[in-house]
Amino acid sequence: MKKFYSILAILVIASMALTACGGTAATPAPATEAAAAKLKVGEVTDMGGIDDKSFNAGAYAGVEKAVAELGVDGKYLESTQQSDYAKNIQQLVTEKTDLIVTVGFLLGVDTAKAAKANPDTKFAIVDYAYPDCGPDGKEGETCGSASEIPNVLGLTFQTNEAAFLAGYAAAASTTTGKVATFGGINIPTVTIFMEGFEAGVKYYNAQKGTSVEVLGWDSAAKDGSFTGNFDSTDDGRSFAESFVQEGADIIMPVAGPVGLGSAAYCQESKACKIIGVDVDWTVSASEYKDVILTSVLKNVNVAVFDTIKAAQDGSFKGGMYVGTLSNGGLGLADVAGASDELKGELETVKKGIIDGSISVK
Repeated sequence: MKKFYSILAILVIASMALTACGGTAATPAPATEAAAAKLKVGEVTDMGGIDDKSFNAGAYAGVEKAVAELGVDGKYLESTQQSDYAKNIQQLVTEKTDLIVTVGFLLGVDTAKAAKANPDTKFAIVDYAYPDCGPDGKEGETCGSASEIPNVLGLTFQTNEAAFLAGYAAAASTTTGKVATFGGINIPTVTIFMEGFEAGVKYYNAQKGTSVEVLGWDSAAKDGSFTGNFDSTDDGRSFAESFVQEGADIIMPVAGPVGLGSAAYCQESKACKIIGVDVDWTVSASEYKDVILTSVLKNVNVAVFDTIKAAQDGSFKGGMYVGTLSNGGLGLADVAGASDELKGELETVKKGIIDGSISVK
């Protein structure tokens, strides 16, 4: 018993000494705080799939960069049919994904509905923004939202800036003095390319004293040539053939896969060159590389990476991201056969657009 009390006394004395020094005797040191949970990012593709060499792949390249450089968790869900959109979005919501990136206007309604139902989840949608309901739009059915959605960032692009550079390059490269453009459907996301293209040609004419003509679009009339669809390669061939017959030797189709029909015609006829849109067509349509003059680039990867970074650092907010030449959201692919002189001129024009000394309208 005396031995027990001796041991107890020693423990009490040790405890008092530790307390006097600011320590604790019986309580173990607190465990290190667990590392903060990683930001979870998920992408829902449209039906083009993750390897579409276009927006789906570009968006996921932004996610992969964020995984490597920001340490976030990233994944994607592929959609093979339209009914997959809502299902895939809901799966990511159920998995408590912090930021959900959806790709393209086809996901506009489902993205809006999910965002409104889950206001604590952040969303971004590629090449689309809210409000998207016109006078006849039915919210949640034919359109997504009649107002801005606070937890959704629309990733849009001031495409006329890069298209202006393409127009300048086309005017500098034509041998016939005529270039052309056409669209799939007369909607703003299409015509903004055509407007910028025409403006670039006109700027070249003003600088060089030339008179290169643009077929297929008239900004003054706000009208031009449209196939009425985004999928008929036969229309792409016929439109290209018609423009060539009118004298054009460079054509910029703004019509998705329709433009591949134009590229096929140019390759077979050896009568024209093509300007690609959205992505670098020497990569996405490499079989036509020999007839691709250049491409107007929407750098979706940059937009997605910037959005993830904002979500991680707490600066994310809904509204609209606008990709420009200045922030790297836009670009022009290398111009085939461009002289050093033309490369220098394009760089000067780009700087002028960025600093505002050159108007793209």
